[in-house]
Formats: sequence, C-alpha cells, structure tokens
Amino acid sequence: MSPAPQQVRAFLDAADVAVLVEVTRTQGSTPREAGTWMVVTATGLLGTIGGGQLEFRAIDRARAMIKEGMPADVIDLPLGPEIGQCCGGRVEISLQTIDAPIAQDLRARAEADYALRPHVYVFGAGHVGKALARALTPLPYRTLLVDNRAVEIQGAPVGVEARHVPVQEALVREAPEGSAFVILTHDHGLDFLIAREALERNTAYVGMIGSKTKRATFKSWLADMGVAPGLAEGLVMPIGGSDVNDKRPEVIAALTAAEVVRAIARYHGGGDG
Repeated sequence: MSPAPQQVRAFLDAADVAVLVEVTRTQGSTPREAGTWMVVTATGLLGTIGGGQLEFRAIDRARAMIKEGMPADVIDLPLGPEIGQCCGGRVEISLQTIDAPIAQDLRARAEADYALRPHVYVFGAGHVGKALARALTPLPYRTLLVDNRAVEIQGAPVGVEARHVPVQEALVREAPEGSAFVILTHDHGLDFLIAREALERNTAYVGMIGSKTKRATFKSWLADMGVAPGLAEGLVMPIGGSDVNDKRPEVIAALTAAEVVRAIARYHGGGDG
C-alpha cells in the first residue's frame, strides 16, 4: 500500500533532501513485493518496505547517501540468519535521491493507488464514528466519515477524510461496488434509510450499531416500507461482535475495524470465506 496522496504531498513538501527506497526485485520469501516503496529523510520516514533488518539497512544506506550527497545506490541482500531476518529470500532495493520528476511520479503513484482502494463509509461523526475513522484511516482503504451535522464534521480527527452531506443515503448510491458501510448516526430513522440503501447494493459489508431490539425494529420498518424483511439478513448488528462486552468507543472501533478488514478481504478474494 502506498501512503495516501495527502501524506506524500505534505512529506515531500517539508523535506529538504529525501531518498526514494524501492523494492525492485524479489526472490523467494520476502517481507514485501517488488514495487513497494518508502521515502527517507535525515530525520523522517514515510511508508515501509517491510521492517526488520532489511528496512533498517535500507534506511541507514539512504541517510548515508543524504550525508554524502550520493544520487543513487543499490542494495542486493539475502534474507538469512546472518542479518537476523529469516525469510529465506533475496531482495534488491534501489535508492534514488528524489528530484522533481521522481516527486511528481510518487504523487501520481499515490493518487493511482488511492483511487483503487476499497471505500469504507462511516456514517455518523459521534464518539464511535470518530474513533472508527481514526482506526481505519491507516489501513489500505479510502475511509470517509460522513455526517449531516456541520459541527460534528468540523470536529473530525486530523487526517480523516470528512464529508458534510445533508442527504447521507444519497452518498450510498454513488459508492463503488464492494464498498463497506458502517452506520452509527444520531437518528434511528436515518440509520434505517442508509442501511436499506446499502443492503440493496453489491457491498462487502453493511454494519449498524444497535441491539436485538433495534434489529427487530428495522425488520418491521422494512415490512412497513414494502421491502422484504429478509433484506436485513445481510446486516451485521451488533458491529464488532458480541463476545466483548465493552462499550468504550475505541474498543468498539477496534473490533469493528477488524470485522471490516475481514469482510473486504473475503469480498475481494483475500480471505478464507
């Protein structure tokens, strides 16, 4: 996963000298695949090529390049016990001091990667919604925090893509197929409208905060609206499961984020179904 475009822009704009560290070739078992990249400055990092001794050595080499004014270098490293990283494969890494064309290419690559990410919509910018948006933002998705209350959206966490949308259910209709929807607004009626729209789409996940009573009320509401109550079978409620009895927003957010990750992986063929 590339860093988000706004992260790339901000990091490069703030850097005096930076080095692009990119995995260019792999053989056997390795932490990350070819094409994975990170940016290193004298004091900062953006992204990762897999951690461990491999990344440590690449960072060390990049900072030596900055200190010595070197334009480029290559590392070819076997991942064996001698470096304390027992993947057993081999990795080639290119290191290039970032000039204007490389910076432009990195921004374009980050934009292209971001456009392909699965969308996760968090409806409701209350305590749980904000905690969930914070939990999801570092993950390889495009996470949007949505609310029809301007004051709540203005209080969205830094780095979260926030949307003030008066008619929230309309946003569901515009979402790409395979999106995930987590519904936790301040109004049960609004929850139901959004959930119905989402359940009628081809989605990876639709979850709504609430209890068994709220689920029964939703099914009754569907029937009153002339919709088969069976539509509710695709709804995850309660979100995050029921095996951990902890209602703190951050705990609910962590459990729900894990649930969303598994659902998206199943939808895209990356899970065990």
